[in-house]
Amino acid sequence: QVDLVESGGGSVQPGGSLRLSCKVSGTTYNINNMGWYRQAPGKQRELVARISKGGTIENGDSVKGRFTISRNNDEGTAWLQMDNLRLEDTAVYNCYATRFKIPGNSWGQGTQVTVSS
Repeated sequence: QVDLVESGGGSVQPGGSLRLSCKVSGTTYNINNMGWYRQAPGKQRELVARISKGGTIENGDSVKGRFTISRNNDEGTAWLQMDNLRLEDTAVYNCYATRFKIPGNSWGQGTQVTVSS
């Protein structure tokens, strides 16, 4: 596993924006997918977005058109730009990463995103 350091998050009003970042601490050459899941109280964890080393992106249905994921492979960093936030986006967001030929995910510490009026 690798260590992931998350930053960003916080509180915002509906329609606002936030930016999350996730940085790999240590070896970055064999990092494959990076992305975020989120979990709200009483709800199942859901995929927010992920991006492969080659740049293939998959977005969760609920965030399409509002959230944008990107990454820098050399820096081992991914970003999640969240625009037009809604009340239902409130959750703990967890960054994750996978490595080539090594099973399992590595997880960041999680960050709270709260959207409220």
